[in-house]
Amino acid sequence: MVKSILVDVHGSPEAYRRLQAVPGIRVEAIEPDETGRRTLPRALLAQQHALVCMYPPLNIADMASLEWIQLASSGYSQLFGLGLAERGVRAANCRGNVDVPIAEWNLAMMLNLARDVPGMLRNQSQRLWRKEERYSREIRGLAVGIWGYGCIGRETARLARAFGMRVRALDRHFYTRNDGPLLYEVPGTGDPDAELPEAFYSPGEEERFLRGLDYLILTMPLTERTRGIVGERELRALPPHAYVLNPARGPLIAEDALLRALREGWIAGAALDTHYYYPMPPEHPLWTMPNVVMTPHVAGSPLTPHFRERLWEMIIANAERFAEGRPLLNELSPEQLLGR
Repeated sequence: MVKSILVDVHGSPEAYRRLQAVPGIRVEAIEPDETGRRTLPRALLAQQHALVCMYPPLNIADMASLEWIQLASSGYSQLFGLGLAERGVRAANCRGNVDVPIAEWNLAMMLNLARDVPGMLRNQSQRLWRKEERYSREIRGLAVGIWGYGCIGRETARLARAFGMRVRALDRHFYTRNDGPLLYEVPGTGDPDAELPEAFYSPGEEERFLRGLDYLILTMPLTERTRGIVGERELRALPPHAYVLNPARGPLIAEDALLRALREGWIAGAALDTHYYYPMPPEHPLWTMPNVVMTPHVAGSPLTPHFRERLWEMIIANAERFAEGRPLLNELSPEQLLGR
């Protein structure tokens, strides 16, 4: 049986040609809509067996024949509440696509915060010539804690170790290449056998994990379980000289607790690429805090140079697997689709 795939993402003519060449696949493409807030014709949706998108259409319930969704994002919270697990619909995200740029953002932020580059830039804008100890610090030998040891966390660990840092990791699972999920990976990246951390921690050991860190980096998805997972207790468990980096999702950290921690000196500062509001309102206090670096969700966005290339590698590989009835790369479990 020929499977029909509706494609709602940008792709080059060559990418579409390769997808159309997959045996057993028929491709129908529409003009992508980045907002994810549209309704598509019922007649179009009813005949599709698969959907490639950043956000599913509002009337996804009209896809009566839907068997597989391929997301163009690593986050998958846009699938919560759609009843996909109950319907037996398979879904995959594009995990692995942005590991490299997000890990590089993590490293860049650690270096920037260690040497107070924002402070030096403020001095430059005021033509101030100041040589101070904080502008010459090293990160070698410092301890970084990675909360969520998935693909992004593992590539961050690889780069951190290359800079001589000590790595700790906290997660529910520490899989290896032999017992882990089937994932898309950029060759030569990550830590497929979980060999790089000097210490591993499990849920319930958060305070031991946080104690003594110089940097805490969040690299986990946002779910019912992880929303607000970092609050006052966790921020107070960090040393006052520690920095928090969040390239994952803003609401992983309780907003009020983060603001208090930054104002009252529970922590030294933060680098935030994901936020509580989009866009962040100009009156929000994070804009003007001298110990905060804010970037507009660009650490691993579709604007990164290899995003589309890697995304289409995944789309085509999973289309072949879908047509042949094989397991998908980055396939989400029913529990994940339920937001747990």
